[in-house]
Amino acid sequence: MKISVQKKDIRKRLDKFLSGLGKTDKKFSGFSRGDFTREIKAGRILVNGLKIKPGYRLCVGDEINLDNVRKTEEKLFPNSKIELEIIYEDKNIIAVNKPAGLQVHPDYNEKLNTVVNKVISRYPEISSITEDSSALSRMRPGIVHRLDKDTSGILAIARNKKTFDELKRMFKAKEVLKKYLAIVYGAPEEKTGIINKPLARTSNYRRQTIAGKKTKTKIREAITEYKLVKKLNNGLSLLEISPKTGRTHQIRVHLFSIGHPIVGDKLYKLKSQIANRKSHNADRQMLHASEIRFELLGKKYHFSAKPPEDFKSFLK
Repeated sequence: MKISVQKKDIRKRLDKFLSGLGKTDKKFSGFSRGDFTREIKAGRILVNGLKIKPGYRLCVGDEINLDNVRKTEEKLFPNSKIELEIIYEDKNIIAVNKPAGLQVHPDYNEKLNTVVNKVISRYPEISSITEDSSALSRMRPGIVHRLDKDTSGILAIARNKKTFDELKRMFKAKEVLKKYLAIVYGAPEEKTGIINKPLARTSNYRRQTIAGKKTKTKIREAITEYKLVKKLNNGLSLLEISPKTGRTHQIRVHLFSIGHPIVGDKLYKLKSQIANRKSHNADRQMLHASEIRFELLGKKYHFSAKPPEDFKSFLK
């Protein structure tokens, strides 16, 4: 299959353009943007006969060759050896206390050592609870919200499709209360505050950035409330964070944007604080998901988890 780029699609990223094909061609139904990105990098999608990058900007008349595209079949592997504290379970939901350093779901680099691998070894029915048939969704069964690999704390997981769909709706509608604890450099002048700054991906898609007039990627609303809990030694502070939206890296980017990045954050840090990060002996960002509340199918849920030892060492 070959596609000739029309005027209406010029300047679009190749991977983003291809991710919309499933709406018009059944052959690509279930393909995610990630699926296309991997096919591009593998050289099975060519533009004008050449191997190209996923971020290539299309031009009128470009010919995209999709003859060799194949859907990646990924398999989930249960792993009962992973240590994971399950703090609650019923017929609809389980809640776990995720340790820092454990990835939430498999990807194309890590397939065996994640929260999902452990959970499906104990609750195999969760394996089939996905949003759609794409490879990306199949790697995230039951997952309705996520934590960064190096963030610790509460994670809620759906045990059936009805719960999965309802929780996804509730998170989108901002009906779930989440609280985090963060240890940051410095201390905000105001003891409480709201950071209302939209976010967008950087051009390489690895980081998020505060959106501006020249931002090229999709801009999303992002709102974070914070409260100063106490000032710590060595110029650090403990903050309680309540995100009102759930964007990737939102808390980390927002705190960085106001000059108070999270201690140990390797991605969002100020140059003047790079050396201090080592002296504070933080091997990961000091961010902990401490609490989550919601009402699901007529039942109220409230989960909480105390910070792990590496986090508590900063509080002593």
